[in-house]
Amino acid sequence: LFALTVHAKDVSFNGVKPEVIIDVRTPEEFAAGHIDGAINIPVEQIGTGIQTIKELKKSSPILVYCRSGRRSSVAQSTLEKQGYTRILNGGGMDTLAPSLKNCSKKTC
Repeated sequence: LFALTVHAKDVSFNGVKPEVIIDVRTPEEFAAGHIDGAINIPVEQIGTGIQTIKELKKSSPILVYCRSGRRSSVAQSTLEKQGYTRILNGGGMDTLAPSLKNCSKKTC
């Protein structure tokens, strides 16, 4: 396995700038379209996949999303059980995308 260093695009979700945005859908769904700057870790692999991201702390804000919100809820629960304290559940991609706010140097 290789280590990833990923930083989310300069966006905020509900006033929080996520350290990383994780798409928990299948690789096929991810390939068909995803949020800019997101990385793909399918929900079945989230518990181990999260550990491949360098510099991610248990207190880092992590935004997860999927197609409808069901898999992102599962991912949120899995990560919280591992001790991650700032999991942001973005729910479904179609509702998440318009709620992301671009950051400028003055905001976020």
